[in-house]
Amino acid sequence: MKLEIKNISNSLNKAFLAQCPYIDEITLFKENYAILLNAIKPNDNEETLKDYINNFFRDTYYKNKFTIKENINNIDLVIYNGKDDNDKIGVIIETKALKNNAEMITINDLNKKAFQELIQYYLEERIINKNIEIKHLIITNSIDWFIFNVSEFERIFYQNKILIKNYNDWYNKHLESKNKDWFYSSIAKPFIEDTEETIFCTHFQLNESLINAESSLIELYKIFSPEHLLKLTFQNDSNKLNREFYNELLHIIGLQETKVNNVRRIERLNEKEKHDGSFIENTINILLSDEIIHNLKEPERFGETETEQLFSIGLELCITWLNRILFLKLLESQLVKYNSNKEYLFLNYSKIRDFEELRELFFEVLAVRQAERKKVFQLKYEKIPYLNSSLFELTELEKDTVKINQLKNHYELPIFNTTVLKDDDGKKITGSKPILQYLFEFLDSYNFASDNKAEIQVKNKTIINSSVLGLIFEKINGYKEGSYYTPGFVTMYMCRENIRNAIIEKFKTEKEFISVESFTDLYNQIDKIPIKKANEIFNSIKICDPAVGSGHFLVSALNELIAIKSELKILIDGEGRKLRDVEIEVINDELYLAVDSELFTYNYKNKESQIIQETIFHEKQKLIENCLFGVDINPKSVNICRLRLWIELLKNAYYTKESNFKDLETLPNIDINIKCGNSLISHFSLNGNGGSQSLKTFTQKYKQVVADYKNTTDRNSKRTLERFITEQKENFARTVNPSDEDLKKIRKIESEIGTMPIFFNQDDQTQWKMKLLR
Repeated sequence: MKLEIKNISNSLNKAFLAQCPYIDEITLFKENYAILLNAIKPNDNEETLKDYINNFFRDTYYKNKFTIKENINNIDLVIYNGKDDNDKIGVIIETKALKNNAEMITINDLNKKAFQELIQYYLEERIINKNIEIKHLIITNSIDWFIFNVSEFERIFYQNKILIKNYNDWYNKHLESKNKDWFYSSIAKPFIEDTEETIFCTHFQLNESLINAESSLIELYKIFSPEHLLKLTFQNDSNKLNREFYNELLHIIGLQETKVNNVRRIERLNEKEKHDGSFIENTINILLSDEIIHNLKEPERFGETETEQLFSIGLELCITWLNRILFLKLLESQLVKYNSNKEYLFLNYSKIRDFEELRELFFEVLAVRQAERKKVFQLKYEKIPYLNSSLFELTELEKDTVKINQLKNHYELPIFNTTVLKDDDGKKITGSKPILQYLFEFLDSYNFASDNKAEIQVKNKTIINSSVLGLIFEKINGYKEGSYYTPGFVTMYMCRENIRNAIIEKFKTEKEFISVESFTDLYNQIDKIPIKKANEIFNSIKICDPAVGSGHFLVSALNELIAIKSELKILIDGEGRKLRDVEIEVINDELYLAVDSELFTYNYKNKESQIIQETIFHEKQKLIENCLFGVDINPKSVNICRLRLWIELLKNAYYTKESNFKDLETLPNIDINIKCGNSLISHFSLNGNGGSQSLKTFTQKYKQVVADYKNTTDRNSKRTLERFITEQKENFARTVNPSDEDLKKIRKIESEIGTMPIFFNQDDQTQWKMKLLR
């Protein structure tokens, strides 16, 4: 058997590795780590070292949460999956004395008694005790640590029928001896020696230098944690709703979640609990006082009654404003991280005191190039880039109803009873605050930095990533229907299975890949064609979600497409060169990049880092612009989906060389690929003849205008192109296809109506009506 060593960074879940630990947790770890190292002596026996390790685990991580015991079922040390003795064993630890070199394994010699014993412990737990909840197995002498994932033992030992038969025969006394030493020498040892399997394990040594560097300290802290050893879920898992954040955000908006017939819905608060200071009540009060509904064209679009219309319009406006604010919170976190400078913080009450200043930020700062901004804004917001996003343009609904600067500033909102806000003594704040101040302080209580290299946090802030935001907005947006949010692991699986098969089919249309039957085949044969052509074939895939919702599926698809390109080794930079030494994978429905086993962190001062960031940004841009499409009948869904795709690009936004690394690359106009409409209704029959010359000419012209729109960064040009696109769409709506079967039926009926008899008796009239109905 061959032993393949992985370092700590390669062994940890990348999403967990990216999490920022709290300083109090790290301080406790360092204290107990120092106690452990100082206690260890070269001549300590196995029992003494076992006690030291037990104390270290208990006092640092597991006390009052998980049971740790010594000498259970002859195993030196075990960690249970819960606090109760009835819980199953989750971690098996075999300890050896430092001086016991004869029995302790090394990276060059695995076939020692410690490993043989570990195999026997595992098989007894797995077969005799029917324990399928083992997570990790460990061998240590307190300094050298070898940690095995149970999947390796499952694959190599439990799945080997001959070994299992030999173990069962030995355990049931059907062999020469029931003695354990006989099992080690006569069954385990020969198996390890003869098998050609490779087993992977994490190996490291404890020493004082490990805790001096922050990155290695964090990794070491995490490798011993229950989140890793017991494979627990952790806080930024995109499959889980962050209830604290969600409930308080609902309070700030002015909403509540109710349950009717086992369906959860979002509603306005009842009359007794409503607060004029909440976003939605503030908005609805203006809609009422200014009689905006009565002057609105087709208000029935928003509901049958005035109450429904007020709520629907108010909620859409609130979602639009919160979309912008949350996007800016993510941008702010990126800027601070890129520059390691808190002077880049701008979304706070000291800078933005009222809704008029917030309007200025939206439309006179972010929507305007730095050089074209008013001098007062150039000074106040000198570090905020221009992004070229239609997110910071007035929506049609805002133009027709309420703009954010019309909201009342003097209203205060009572603090949520289970608020995350705390005073300097760590006690929950009570009372009330102006709504903007409340919102900014609430957002600042969370960590919006995109998943990246972990850093120690002075304040314990829960991570809120784009997946969590998508989950929350999908719930709010589905307020009427009680929409069900598809968990991240489901969309991740759907995308992985379906997109890989679709990519295989794309390549099979080329003569070089006719024999390809699996993804492995494609991986092995991809070098048959130039890398540029491989990218052209890959980028021709089209993915459309006809009920796009918050865009969850499209974001999962985008991540999977990037990961597949990386896996096929066809990811190339702007010069057409392969992106080497970069590992990209999707974990917990999020995209993670690693360079030389370390999580990638963008540093514009580093040439290679700049190339990687630029490459991923433009790859995402190409895929979003050319491969991903979505439709939804709900305009709120469309806006949320566009936001999520912009956020995915924002994660890899980079400083441009042309600006001497002062300006971020502008965002493309990707909103045009996400349409508001009914995907079940089409202008032409899907089986009709759409190949007429007039349609071809129109389509070619339309595609060119759309391409120009996506790439323009000039506001005036963008307006001109928008008007032209609208005109072209209207022309298209008036275009008819004479070969369309539905159109032929309509023309025939119109002709029959046109020849309706003038005089007829009652029977003729009845027959005529029946004919028309048919």
